[in-house]
Amino acid sequence: MTRPMTPQAAAGAPPHAPDDAAAMQAAATLYHRFFTGLILTVVTRRGREDAGELMFRVFRHQHHEKFLPGLRKLGLATLPDAVAAAGYHYLSNTVGGVQVEFMRESDRKAWVRFVPPRWIYDGTAIAGVPTEVSRGVLRGWYAHNGVSLGNPRLGFVCTAQTPDGQHGLAGYFLEHDRELAPEERLRFAPGEEPPPFDPAAAPALDPVDWTADRLARANRNYAMDYLRTALPRLTELFGPAEAAYLGGVAARLIAMQYYQETAARLGVAPGGAEGFARYLAAMARGQGDPAECSRDGDAVIVRQAGWRLMRGLAPLHTAVFDAWNELWVGALMVHDRFLVLEVLERMDHGDPAFVWRIRRRGKQVF
Repeated sequence: MTRPMTPQAAAGAPPHAPDDAAAMQAAATLYHRFFTGLILTVVTRRGREDAGELMFRVFRHQHHEKFLPGLRKLGLATLPDAVAAAGYHYLSNTVGGVQVEFMRESDRKAWVRFVPPRWIYDGTAIAGVPTEVSRGVLRGWYAHNGVSLGNPRLGFVCTAQTPDGQHGLAGYFLEHDRELAPEERLRFAPGEEPPPFDPAAAPALDPVDWTADRLARANRNYAMDYLRTALPRLTELFGPAEAAYLGGVAARLIAMQYYQETAARLGVAPGGAEGFARYLAAMARGQGDPAECSRDGDAVIVRQAGWRLMRGLAPLHTAVFDAWNELWVGALMVHDRFLVLEVLERMDHGDPAFVWRIRRRGKQVF
């Protein structure tokens, strides 16, 4: 028999739930690092070429899903194609908290430069990222902008890549005088230097439309969307068993590394089933999903209604959930290593919610 769990039921409970901004920032932090960790996991356990292919598939899928609608949302759809393409990368990544520069030379040539430290290759991870990963990103998205815009003359010229020890990821969209063959849509020209960046000359978001709340949600969504795309692509590319392993290893390791940071944002102190239930429910709310906690004897139940991360993508193989769930397994290992997390219901099996039980190890429940 379950009953609602009040904050007073848990020792050390915070006086109030974390605000939306703190919960969204905690979710953004965890998913950002999860994506970086997934890249490194594939590099180290599958190899450079496989990691490059995964990045190609992730970014090509995101390109088809987001590029043209994003041009309209960002107010760029009426600009010349080269300028619109560069402007999209500048504004969409700036919304995600990425440091980017935009330089327009003409209606037919516009630059972008991603300035270190690189968001996608967080912290010291940059030292473990091979050039194939960066090239996979460029092949997946940048080489396809002209195709999506219906302009076969538009291509991208990459002049620098961070994993190659250069000054960041830089290059320009160029509308040529002729149609490009598929292999010409992406060209490498190391050594060409971008012009200086003038923020006043770059496109800007309308502050009336892009409120602080909308920007916070966009920042959270930016990080989450990479995993929304990557985990299904991982399953397609390597098969369910390997995807559950690779994604699960990355999720568990990253959650262990970032539990304390995210828990501090949420006002959760380590130790106890009630505390971890609050953490899990707050992270669910930060992701955009309603969640509630209740007592079940000595255990605590957390019920998450909805899975915003993967909303609209069914059917998904169960490997996607298995990999994602390791986030919470890893976090619990740091919160209280004498507790275990059991999955009672899962939406990828047709249930209406995810339901977890958090209990003390050694008290098996049947």
